[in-house]
Amino acid sequence: MTMEKRTSPRFPLVVGIDYAGEPSTVLDHTENLSGAGLFIRTERDFAVGDRVALVLSLPDLLEPAEVEVEIVRVRPGSPGLDAGVAVRVPAERSADRQRLERFAQDAAVQAGWLRPSYRVLVVEDNPLVAGMYASAIRRLVARDAEGTLGAVAADIATDGNEAFARLLAQPPVDLVITDLYMPVMTGFELLERIRAEPRLRQLPVVLISSARAEDRERARRLGANAFLQKPASYVDIVGTVRAFLQAGQQPGAPMAARAVPRGGGTTTTQETRGVEPERVDPEAPAAGD
Repeated sequence: MTMEKRTSPRFPLVVGIDYAGEPSTVLDHTENLSGAGLFIRTERDFAVGDRVALVLSLPDLLEPAEVEVEIVRVRPGSPGLDAGVAVRVPAERSADRQRLERFAQDAAVQAGWLRPSYRVLVVEDNPLVAGMYASAIRRLVARDAEGTLGAVAADIATDGNEAFARLLAQPPVDLVITDLYMPVMTGFELLERIRAEPRLRQLPVVLISSARAEDRERARRLGANAFLQKPASYVDIVGTVRAFLQAGQQPGAPMAARAVPRGGGTTTTQETRGVEPERVDPEAPAAGD
């Protein structure tokens, strides 16, 4: 759990715990909560290695979240110290990990531990890729929990039409990261509509695609702020998001090509408009690792 504690901040939140398939009693609750795992105060008999499906709840504030976890430590009860277990989401349960990350962040915001300073909209028709991008963005909470960014929320839309409707709704979005080729409405069409809408005209838009040179040129003409080549790494996503969010809204300006460090010493072409991305750790794992 050592590495997970470094990458996922823990919050002292009391969240009700039920067990999937059993009557709701909410007798057990969390002592702390993070996107990697949690500590549960419970009198139940568990052994290290047990797996259990939890239902986390914050009544009247958040929808319950069901996740499968593995027991990694058992703490016996003693005078002044309640019994309990430390759990983590198994490595192969990536969807549960993402669900717990979202719940932990939303619960922290509701409790006032984190202020949702920024909101990123990820537009991607592949749910696995969208989840990896969103997970990488939400980890900015961990990397900057004591810095200047604060909480970063990540919403997901599956096509340009859904994304544009979300952009016209509340809460406002600070940055759009969109795939280029999608059903219903492409990234090009979404970009055109954003630039034509006065309320969104200054909104930064990042395009991600394994596209041809002519597609980059078209994106440039339409007013894209950045272009990332697929597959986008954790370094690409986090570095670009951090830079744009710190810079704020970016007016249209010529894009300038630059090389962004990637793991293994390679580089990928990133074109940016009106912003200089911050240096990021070249040893960071790829998005979704």
